[in-house]
Parts: sequence; structure tokens; C-alpha cells
Amino acid sequence: MWVVKLGGSMNTDPLLPGWLDLLAQLGGGRVTVVCGGGTFADEVRRAQAHWRFDDLTAHNMAVLAMAQSTYLAHGLNPALRMAGTQAEIRQVLHVGHTALWMPIGQRRDEPGGDTNWDASSDSMALDLARQLNAERLVIVKACEINRALSLSDLSDAGILDRRFASLAAGAACSIDIVQRTELARIRGLLLGEHRTVGA
Repeated sequence: MWVVKLGGSMNTDPLLPGWLDLLAQLGGGRVTVVCGGGTFADEVRRAQAHWRFDDLTAHNMAVLAMAQSTYLAHGLNPALRMAGTQAEIRQVLHVGHTALWMPIGQRRDEPGGDTNWDASSDSMALDLARQLNAERLVIVKACEINRALSLSDLSDAGILDRRFASLAAGAACSIDIVQRTELARIRGLLLGEHRTVGA
């Protein structure tokens, strides 16, 4: 099983429909898609900067931003089946479809280590991958990725969130950070043509 996280910055990218088509066509029964908040989350950041409300409120609003991106993805490709819980995800995969994670359940009543901007949808996707015992986590970014950089380097550069590298330590699944233009490589992986993204 794979978890594929599409960066929210792809919400207005011309390549987004191609990614959704690829995952719907080749991910049936084994891929769960996670959508970042994108400009919806940017609006949460702007509102918090203006009104100075607490991080817990911002976290819950950011989860809703991810939900809006999820609805966007589903609107673009209804073949993706929305699922909110692990049980629902497994059911979608069991019948041979690609799951589209609806993260509403990630809203919180109390603040914690994951209710601040240090942990974004990247870390949420990693946490979901661990919960599902996924074999691979693929995070698709709109920006160019330097393959020489470590996860910590990518966090320092702001490409991944600040908690991701520490959360990834000891993760059982393989983690690939890829560029939006690497559709062909991911297609090859899904078809079993390449052993690694860089192959």
C-alpha cells in the first residue's frame, strides 16, 4: 500500500489532473491520496497573522483547508473514492479503488504537538502512512527537489515541515520526495518498472 501526498501548491497546477488520473487508474486497491491545503491554508495563515488567534484554531482551520483541496481533487476526478477513517480507506482499497483521504477527523479539541505550523499536511501524510502500515510514502512537490538533500535539509529549506524529518526517523515505509514533473517515474514505479524513483 502507498500513500501519495499531493502538495497543496498543485491545486492550480495544470499537471494536477494528470496526477489524479494516474493515481486513479494505476492506484486502485493500493494507493491513498492525501491533499495539502494550498492557498486555502495560506488564507488561514493570513487570518491568524491578522487576528492573532491561537494555533489550535489555526490547526482546525488548516484541516478544513485540506478538506477543501480533497473536495477539489474529487471534483476533478470522481473515480477517487473519499474515505475519512482507516477502516473506510481499507474498504475502498479492498474493492479495488484509489482512496482519497478526507482528514476531517484530524481536528482537535485540545492543543498538542501536532496542532501548530511545525506539523503540516506532510507530517499528517506520514502519520497516516504509519497508521496504515504503508510500504511507501510519496510526497509530490511543485518546486524543484535536489536529490542530494536529506529530509532534514528539505525541512530547513522549507520544502518539508519542521517536524517531518524527526517523525520520519525509523519509519518502516520508504519515503520519496518528488517533483510535480515526475509523473512518468511514478507511473513506472506503479507499474513495477523501476525499483526506485531515481532509477
